[in-house]
Amino acid sequence: MRSRKPLSASSPPELSILEGFLQRDVLAGISVALVLIPQSLAYAALAGLPPVYGLYASVLPPIAAAFFASSRYLQTGPVAITSLLTLAALSPLAIPGSVDYLMLAPLLALVVGVCRLAIGLAGAGFVAYLLSQPVLTGFTSAAALLIVASQLAVVVGLPMTPGQELAQLPQLLSHPAAWSPLALAVTALTVAIILLGRRIHVLFPGVLLVVVVGILGQHWAHSELALVGPLPAALPRFGLSLDFAPLRSLLLPGLVIAVVGFAEPTAIARTLATQTRQAWSANRELISQGVANVAAACAGAFPVGGSFSRTMVNHLAGGFSRWSGAVTGVAVLLFLPFAGVLAELPRCVLAGIVITAVLGLFQPRALWRITQVSRAQGAVAWGTFALTLGLAPRIDQAVGLGVGLAVAVHLWRERRIALGVNYDATRKELRLTPVGVLYFGSANVIDDALGAELVKNPQAKRVVFDLRRMGRIDFTGAMVLFRIAEDARLAGLQVRVIPGEAPQGELLLRRVFGAQSQVIVRE
Repeated sequence: MRSRKPLSASSPPELSILEGFLQRDVLAGISVALVLIPQSLAYAALAGLPPVYGLYASVLPPIAAAFFASSRYLQTGPVAITSLLTLAALSPLAIPGSVDYLMLAPLLALVVGVCRLAIGLAGAGFVAYLLSQPVLTGFTSAAALLIVASQLAVVVGLPMTPGQELAQLPQLLSHPAAWSPLALAVTALTVAIILLGRRIHVLFPGVLLVVVVGILGQHWAHSELALVGPLPAALPRFGLSLDFAPLRSLLLPGLVIAVVGFAEPTAIARTLATQTRQAWSANRELISQGVANVAAACAGAFPVGGSFSRTMVNHLAGGFSRWSGAVTGVAVLLFLPFAGVLAELPRCVLAGIVITAVLGLFQPRALWRITQVSRAQGAVAWGTFALTLGLAPRIDQAVGLGVGLAVAVHLWRERRIALGVNYDATRKELRLTPVGVLYFGSANVIDDALGAELVKNPQAKRVVFDLRRMGRIDFTGAMVLFRIAEDARLAGLQVRVIPGEAPQGELLLRRVFGAQSQVIVRE
């Protein structure tokens, strides 16, 4: 009798595609939908849109993404960071919630979708790794604080101008007597139930429970809390009847959302793919997320992305294939005619759902750990953190400045070349042995060192540049080295250059040195 291997989390039972879909994908997809429906309402409000637009962004995008995704677990739909970035991109162009704003949102989704499609089709999936961890940690930590701050008006039961929550925050905090104790209590209860449910089990339906309790409580108590209000039971209008006049203003924010919104959630997809021994492709995932955003634009919605929390729900609920995401979209579609049941849901419940969703993004310990490991990278992390808070609501600009800060720190560190100097008085030979990367920012180190050493050793007749410990030489670095060698040769010194082991480096040097390539020798 053939023995059977024990099942584990990393080796799912062998099922046919149909069996896996019916037995596991349907259950996992519905489980995710139960979390997605209330979350989508909250994230739409965070993006400055009517709550129902969150449902519109939860139908077509996960269905479209399922056709192209490489991860069997990654769940697509409205997410907190992308919603905040959407508000940052659109609020300077139109009043949140206005007709113009509603027309800009699908155009931004289209820009995000085209950017991700272009990157994926070009095979440039490595962009998922271009946002350094310090930049990403600093940005997401600050963004989490901004998201929580944007919910405070709802938490304390006060009206607030859409899109101006952060600007009006000082006024809000200075009048605690006007706060609603009931709204505070309901929000605190919402957060407590969801967090307690996570401690009981990750699949505990905490979000669904608070929604049901909130609706029933409002129905019985008839409180004066702000409610979600009537939700249309009709399907969204599908199509791409967009006004492309503001397109130029959305190109850079769209690119930022395309990269930032892809970098973090795909980390969990990569991790799960490794744990379950499944293939994963960043390029295919970019294509699937690009198609999902184009689908969001067709539904008149706003940019979407991969959700960390819902991906974990899908995984732990036993998702078998990428089609569980399509089941989620279909489940939301079937719910749309009944969306009116959420009309009596207090908005402070949605605020509690958003707050619990982003608590894990605030990582002060990670910021401190980065600082302990590297002060330079700590400066990048804390600098991005400060820029994100200081430039709010234009946090898309903070991302660009954070990346620029990371590049500047990298170039500054690469500029420091360790230079070994040895003078042989017998042979009157001065040998310079640089260690590091020779590029446009570091080449002058060799130039300065040679001048200083020739002053110390004026009797030198021969200079040797030993490049065998150089990591890399770029064209500018080679050109500067050629100029240094030429100046030394014209000063009467015999010059020799010992290239590194890489054939490409030696070929570059010989091409740059041209007629003087005989100075390049090997020892």
